[in-house]
Amino acid sequence: MTDASATLTSNLAVSAIEDADIPAVVALWEQCELTRPWNEPQADIARARQGPNSAVLVGRDGNTIVATVMVGHDGHRGWVYYVAVDPGQHKKGYGRAIMAAAEDWLRERSIEKLQLLVRADNTRVQAFYETLNYDRQERVIYAKWLDGRPMTP
Repeated sequence: MTDASATLTSNLAVSAIEDADIPAVVALWEQCELTRPWNEPQADIARARQGPNSAVLVGRDGNTIVATVMVGHDGHRGWVYYVAVDPGQHKKGYGRAIMAAAEDWLRERSIEKLQLLVRADNTRVQAFYETLNYDRQERVIYAKWLDGRPMTP
């Protein structure tokens, strides 16, 4: 999928985010409890749209945004963030479809591996990724705020 194209999967039309989509996307992220006080979602969207190595994809059922994914890569590994499906639209295949769109976006850029992070207590989401044949890998994650603020959870 190129940034200008849209694909139809599982009754979900997937395309790159447009300026007019931003309020609905942020509202969906908030509804799905994906936002955190230390990450301003509009800024995350703007950064993802700045260059060719990342994008925000939206899935529409008709004219309504019902799914999103932020996808990007470092040249070696792909990553996804903000994977969201409208809670009232679960069990329609939209989660699978938006993840398939992210995987295709990475494949088109010759990225061979996709990684993602799930909070340890989010067992429902872990189970979802297992249905998509993602495997759990044991890693230790280190982080540091470069502006010196205390670490967030």
